Amino acid sequence: MRLENVLALTHGSLVNKPFVNTFTNIVFDSKAVKRGDLFLAFDEETIDDAIFNGAYGIIFSKPTQISDSEIAWIKVQDISQALKRLLRFRLIEKNINVYESNEIVLKLALQIVTEPRFIALDGTIKDIFKQLWDVEDNSIILFCPTLVDKEIFTKTIELSNNSFTHINIVEQTLFETSFIYNDIFHERQQLSPFFMPYLEIVLNLFHNLKINYRLRKFTPIEHFEAVFTNKKFEIKEFGTSDKVLIFENNSSLVQSEILFLQREASWAKIIYIVPKKEQYLIDTISIKNSIQVYTNKDEIINLLKDSDFHFALIVGTDKSILSKPLNNQSEVSLFDLYNF
Repeated sequence: MRLENVLALTHGSLVNKPFVNTFTNIVFDSKAVKRGDLFLAFDEETIDDAIFNGAYGIIFSKPTQISDSEIAWIKVQDISQALKRLLRFRLIEKNINVYESNEIVLKLALQIVTEPRFIALDGTIKDIFKQLWDVEDNSIILFCPTLVDKEIFTKTIELSNNSFTHINIVEQTLFETSFIYNDIFHERQQLSPFFMPYLEIVLNLFHNLKINYRLRKFTPIEHFEAVFTNKKFEIKEFGTSDKVLIFENNSSLVQSEILFLQREASWAKIIYIVPKKEQYLIDTISIKNSIQVYTNKDEIINLLKDSDFHFALIVGTDKSILSKPLNNQSEVSLFDLYNF
């Protein structure tokens, strides 16, 4: 890549008059730098190593001592933004299809084994760069705009919510599902029926684009996450207690989760613990007597201790509020506890 293109793309300022005007590759790990590379100095302390390894250019954002005037020193306002602009320019040359989805669809896709031409994006801009810089033509990219900057791509396709082939649920509890999809039986997946419509979207995408895939055992994602506890609110093995805390950090999912609980667990005592600033989320739903409000996360455990419930939907935090380690106990399936 030519120096003038780098300056234009990164909105950077050249602070010296270097002898070089082209770069072989873009690198942000100083140990991986080779002669001719452009180095993005996320950590200024690694600049000397990058120069020693042969960097022809340094992109930096903080005040930095120019130690080699023969190479290019480029100052930018934000290195992450500079990397995004360089990646966007690179992807213009690629023949790829980019689909945007919601967060749950993406996180389910990340747990499914697929052929290499399908890439579900997650992580920091560095992670995204590593996945996409050398992406092959005809690859299919799935991303969530709330997790990955949409501006990296010049064109995206909104993923359809229409289901063409449906999941047939054979047996379910609130937090486990056995189902059939495309005549294949998937037994006792640790995945709530709440997620089945989202999983259908993923599987139909694979079906429509003829992407080979294999389902393995799902692990909990950071939404509608069920944590089994005892009366002291110590974490227990999945399915070994009748008191369950359900954590949700994404406020946009709360109403649909409440409706799911009301429909599928009408027999249970359910409470809803929400931050005061987000109480409006459930004011329109007829559960006011079951709502507990907190202003500080430290209040949550005491609210739980003062309440009688089977399930508690806790909004605005995750299971890190439960500091006790997981006890080793023999696993009892929810099919034994709540089979309905």
